[in-house]
Amino acid sequence: MLVAVDRAARRLNLRPGMTVAHAQAAVPDLTVVEADPEAAADALQDLGAWCLRRYSPLVALDLPDGLWIEVAGAAHLFQGEARLIEDLVAGLARRALSARAAVADTPGAAWAVARFAPREPVIASGAQAASIAELPVRSLRLSRETVAGLVQLGIERVGQLAAKPRAPLRLRFGEEAVLRFDQALGRTPEPLAYLASPKVPRVRLAFAEPIGAPETLVRVTERLLSDLCAVLERQGVGVRRLDLLFRRVDGVSQGVRVATAQPTRAVRHLLRLFVERLALVDPGFGIDEAVLAASAVEWFDATQAPLGDLVGEGADADLAELVDRLTVRLGTRRVFRIAPVASGLPERSVRRVGPLAAVPDADWPAGLPRPVRLLRPPESVMVVALAPDHPPALFVWRRSRLRVARADGPERVHGEWWVSDAEGGLVRDYYRVETTAGDRFWLFRDAPALEGGRWWLHGVGEA
Repeated sequence: MLVAVDRAARRLNLRPGMTVAHAQAAVPDLTVVEADPEAAADALQDLGAWCLRRYSPLVALDLPDGLWIEVAGAAHLFQGEARLIEDLVAGLARRALSARAAVADTPGAAWAVARFAPREPVIASGAQAASIAELPVRSLRLSRETVAGLVQLGIERVGQLAAKPRAPLRLRFGEEAVLRFDQALGRTPEPLAYLASPKVPRVRLAFAEPIGAPETLVRVTERLLSDLCAVLERQGVGVRRLDLLFRRVDGVSQGVRVATAQPTRAVRHLLRLFVERLALVDPGFGIDEAVLAASAVEWFDATQAPLGDLVGEGADADLAELVDRLTVRLGTRRVFRIAPVASGLPERSVRRVGPLAAVPDADWPAGLPRPVRLLRPPESVMVVALAPDHPPALFVWRRSRLRVARADGPERVHGEWWVSDAEGGLVRDYYRVETTAGDRFWLFRDAPALEGGRWWLHGVGEA
């Protein structure tokens, strides 16, 4: 029996569940490889460990070909759930793995949307019922016998199943159909067996009575941080990423992840980062266990702490703490610094680096001022010039006529022939212009005037 097929086989109408004899009769030259379920499970386990390190502290296997990832406490690190999905699918593609992903309030709804409606990967909170109503009933993870029985009754869509009374469904199909439907809508919890990160420093607290008050969660987090930082100190490392897991009495786990710009063991600083995210934790009927794990650590050179204001030091440490707090609030991709790159083309002369990254040796030429803001891509403008190679006297940008009072140029920039052959003949003539209203712009012509070059606006303002 076929257990998996690639895209080429699907285009030939081959599907999992077909017998090999039937498939080879339809496609005589079909390539068949013996399935190895144990190796596939091991590979999925390794993939889950990679997701643990990168995306969330809560990852569970969905054998034979899926993963559950709880992203409620980690999506902010990727500027939201949609960006996280893009990063996940792109990361798997770099590993030659094709994937579908979706985010929803419940595991069942996410499973259904990822496999049957991947064009809308992020389902708004509380909208899982509408998102799966038009999906086939097999999207509820029902057995083949149950799906076949429902189809015989004319129930092919989830919305049709929702309209049927429950008692006859239970009588004919047992609890499966009703249970899966309730799990997809969040009416019944669905506990998952999450993976444990190997060789990760961690501490744990169990409670005789369930907890749930916000101030109690803060105190528990502080105690866990104190215990974990003591472990890290004995190991001579500092933390770069922390995962805080809360297990509720109903078996549901929730996680919060924070990251730091530099390795640290400062309990007070780490606690402030967690306080920003603890509001996302829903204690439900109570939490009976909390686990704190250092999922990413680095060697930490323990030096004597500076005296701060007494000696005027400690600026680097203060800046690192500020970066961490901004990262928790804004996301990792919104906190960065700009570094120069040795390139003649303006759009390639800058790159984003970490906010505390070392300053590179390259620098921009002091005698070639650049605008404060570059437009990507440059925007086309209509220009009136007094002579072919003179700066513009007037140009039209975004339906506004701007008259030039002063201009400087041209500054000729050539393409980087070592990057591609197509850039060997690239020529740009840049002009810095100031309008009669005092605004400054950076214009260029992409070829000499006699060769019919067009004008573009590449920058606004001037440094």
